[in-house]
Amino acid sequence: MALIVQKYGGTSVADTERINAVADRVARMRAAGDLMVVVVSAMSGETDRLLKLATEVDDNPLARELDVLLATGEQETAALLSMALHQRNCDARSYMGHQVHILTDNIHGKARIRGIDGDRVRKDLDRGRVVVIAGFQGVDEEGNITTLGRGGSDTTAVAMSAALKADECQIYTDVDGIYTADPRIVPEARRLDRVTVEEMLELASLGAKILQTRSVQFAGKYKVPLRVLSSFEVGPGTLISYEEKKMEEAVISGIAFTRDEAKLTILGVPDQPGVAYKLFDDIAAAAIEVDMIVQNVGADGLTDVTFTVQRADYAKAMNILKKVAEELSAQEVKGDDKIVKISVVGVGMRSHAGIASTMFQALAQEGINIQMISTSEIKISVVVDEKYLELGVRALHTAFGLEKSPESST
Repeated sequence: MALIVQKYGGTSVADTERINAVADRVARMRAAGDLMVVVVSAMSGETDRLLKLATEVDDNPLARELDVLLATGEQETAALLSMALHQRNCDARSYMGHQVHILTDNIHGKARIRGIDGDRVRKDLDRGRVVVIAGFQGVDEEGNITTLGRGGSDTTAVAMSAALKADECQIYTDVDGIYTADPRIVPEARRLDRVTVEEMLELASLGAKILQTRSVQFAGKYKVPLRVLSSFEVGPGTLISYEEKKMEEAVISGIAFTRDEAKLTILGVPDQPGVAYKLFDDIAAAAIEVDMIVQNVGADGLTDVTFTVQRADYAKAMNILKKVAEELSAQEVKGDDKIVKISVVGVGMRSHAGIASTMFQALAQEGINIQMISTSEIKISVVVDEKYLELGVRALHTAFGLEKSPESST
């Protein structure tokens, strides 16, 4: 008898037909003896609908009330799935985040989980019930409903798995696993049987939107066995593991990208202590996240600093940078909101040389100029003009032979 936590995303519960299909799968597994906890998202499009309603009432709705509203999407799905399970003679009970006491901090819209009291869930499991939990939400110490941000149901499922010491956490979505690249851009992209937590963290943070980054961090911290599966077809999915890959497996696991990038440069700032602090302190005070940073070697007492932000923050960052430039008597401020970031990821980089040269050669052969470079132990990211995104991703996928399985390349 295994304890399984499953999470179903919005497309997996998009309508009553899909909810009934989920109920069929869950009821079969329960009948086979598995203990089942199911975390659900809002039905596809429901969160956007609720957001639209909120802005029709108030252009800038209170964060607390917005969380109260948005949490109803998951509540709807949880109740419907529980009803569908009862129709299949499968005892089930639905709960909201506050009922199973998913305790969070008080940052509305992007709350972080502090703890879970799993007693109520365990009692239901002992009675043979399927427990259906509304994802994406929790409650702070003052009893206010909070939400965990987009994709937060992933984090709910992983956190619940950790609290219950589940045998496996299964994330059901509209794709059948993690691919070497986005199949919409690279038709030859291959589903991976498994990736390491480190690789999945990099892929998620670099644009692969299959899993919320925080859910992968949670899984890594608490050693939660995690698998990504399709709601629409039977298959093994992709296992996110904690073990290093075998030597014969591919050095690079995947290519990720982000479209919503923008680059800003401040030219001719004094090359002296405190300047970088002044620059990035003002940016941080505006809650703007900075990604890549490059500072040129100083000359004649001056230097240039270039950094990237999310495209949605470009205008705000530019206004701040212009004010800082005046205060520092900088020569010029420039920006570009037509860039993208492409990254190669793989734990094999630790023990293999030549990854960077292969990457740079592949891009150069396609006439793609690299504007910025960032590296970590298991990834290399480059910033290029957005018109080269698809060409760059395809070129790198081919250069690293990712269309081939590791067995076929040995």
